Amino acid sequence: MNKTRDQLASRLGFLLLSAGCAIGLGNVWRFPYVVGKYGGLLFLVAYFFFLLAVSLPIMVMEFSAGRASQKTMARCYHELSPTKGWRMFSWFGYVGPFVLMMFYIPIAGWLVSYCYNIAIGTLAPLNPQEVGAYFENMLAQPIPMYVWGLIVTGICYVICALGVQKGIERYAKFMMMGLLFILLVLAGHSLTLSGVKEGLTFYLAPNFEKIQEAGLFNMINDAMNQAFFTLSVGMGGMMIFGSYLNKEKSLTGEALYIGALDTFVAFMAGIIIFPACFTFGVEPGAGPSLIFITLPNVFNEMNGGLFWGTLFFVFMSFAALTTVIGVMESIIAYSMDALHWSRKKSININFGAMFFLILPCILGFNVWSGITPFGEGSVILDLLDFIVSNNILPLGGLILLLFCTHKSGWGFENFCKEADTGSGAKFPKWLYFYLAYILPLIIGIIILQGYSRFF
Repeated sequence: MNKTRDQLASRLGFLLLSAGCAIGLGNVWRFPYVVGKYGGLLFLVAYFFFLLAVSLPIMVMEFSAGRASQKTMARCYHELSPTKGWRMFSWFGYVGPFVLMMFYIPIAGWLVSYCYNIAIGTLAPLNPQEVGAYFENMLAQPIPMYVWGLIVTGICYVICALGVQKGIERYAKFMMMGLLFILLVLAGHSLTLSGVKEGLTFYLAPNFEKIQEAGLFNMINDAMNQAFFTLSVGMGGMMIFGSYLNKEKSLTGEALYIGALDTFVAFMAGIIIFPACFTFGVEPGAGPSLIFITLPNVFNEMNGGLFWGTLFFVFMSFAALTTVIGVMESIIAYSMDALHWSRKKSININFGAMFFLILPCILGFNVWSGITPFGEGSVILDLLDFIVSNNILPLGGLILLLFCTHKSGWGFENFCKEADTGSGAKFPKWLYFYLAYILPLIIGIIILQGYSRFF
């Protein structure tokens, strides 16, 4: 065991940092538009099922493997299993986070850009249609978008360079608590809008026509992918935080707290957005731009909207930045474990690489808009999202699931022993047959169905 391993200073820091890595664009950017695509309740039921039945057990496994090995995915399989075959999957913990950051950092740049432009009143005089045109015009300008992406990268570089306790943990604790406060205020205001009845009906009632139009299996596939995406499980992002954690608390209870907090934020995002959609005549299935069109219209109509709008996008940016920091920390730690780099060298090289790797996503909306990976209307971001959401996350989760349940890997007994160490909820051992044999089959079938959908 590495005796010089960094440690988090407090349990609250661990919970908020892990939640901060999970809470972000998956909750407030991706979740509402996927719900809108499938029309509410039926998607929510499928999503909550996969969250409880798939993502949370795998999150416990990531935490457990990280805490037991005191390593990232770079060395976790080496430390916990004598079987060399598992080691070939270590690259998921390096390639996956990099691909995620290729589109996550540019979108975080959109949020930071909105912070500035809402604060100076650029969007205040615009009507709902003009707000949509503003967003499209923003994407058409590669140089400003690249600059905002560099600003995001620079901020995260500084925080990671400060270290685990003084930078990452301290930042997450303050900003995540602020985000929760702002969400409650905005949700309360959305419930006063004229479209609240229609919005909540769309959000919380089943829409069989939407399901029939989009396809039942497509909905199931997107629900599982969203459950993986929102908790950032499957590529070792949570493993690094487990390796920074002491053994005072059992890991099942910690995962439940984080999952509940993540779900609360996603649910509240829907409460904020869907009443606004019906109030301002915005299509609730409008796609990834939903948050950047709908929310500015909410702020333009509310008392003190300039202040609250600025504050929301500041804290939403912090939520996105916390995810970037958490994922970049896993990349940094991976390099330290696998290549034996110093922390300083790992930070400099990996953040330096991101200066170039964010370009394809940014250029895909303008200069390279002719590249349509999945046909007309698709962009490079869609390809990057497909690689992460339909491949690396579910495949990485499947591999970790097999590793923690089969004797050729770490084994179920060893996993449960680590997960149950400390006070708190214990992992339900009666789930063994389901986790070892049924769940891998379910994940495999849905992965294949996802491929048939795109190809």
